[in-house]
Amino acid sequence: MEEPHRGIRALHTASTITVYQAYAPEIGVTAVRDSRFPSTWLRDRMTWIKPSFLWMMYRSNWGTSAGQETVLAVEITRAGFDWALRHACLSSYVRGLHPDRGTWQRELKRAPARVQWDPERDLHLRPLPYRSLQLGLSGEASSRYADDWIVSISDVTPLTNEIHALVRDGELDSATRLLPQEQGYPAGEELLAHLRP
Repeated sequence: MEEPHRGIRALHTASTITVYQAYAPEIGVTAVRDSRFPSTWLRDRMTWIKPSFLWMMYRSNWGTSAGQETVLAVEITRAGFDWALRHACLSSYVRGLHPDRGTWQRELKRAPARVQWDPERDLHLRPLPYRSLQLGLSGEASSRYADDWIVSISDVTPLTNEIHALVRDGELDSATRLLPQEQGYPAGEELLAHLRP
């Protein structure tokens, strides 16, 4: 089945969606222990959540980048995720989708969430010809995420290390079997029409 050029692929249930983030251990380990982000987590800073496990691997270099050594799987409510999509703005201006650059800039400034479509990655972290969604949360969206949407927080650093080791050893079939089973997320057109160029 052909992948849509811009789509949300994610591990999801009828009521939740799993997104990934990577943090330094003092934030990540505490978040797993308490099932919420600690007070040192900066609410006033934009936080990016990624439904794609492999895109998180690319962004954190398999959890080896400084400050991203603890890879988290954050299960959040679909109602919250959908709210963020509904209130999001594309992070870049697109002629034809936005009336004009000024309108887009005003929308971006007001929006509590923003969307980027970045190339999905393969097991070698090379870009694929289709794109996956990255969702940036700030202000109200960031607070809702931290306080209302989180169902569970899991440390997937051991899984990250295991898959990475298999990739390094050329065991791609074994690595693929361990990947989260991401499928197309059923976001209706009304949720994505303003976000898809």
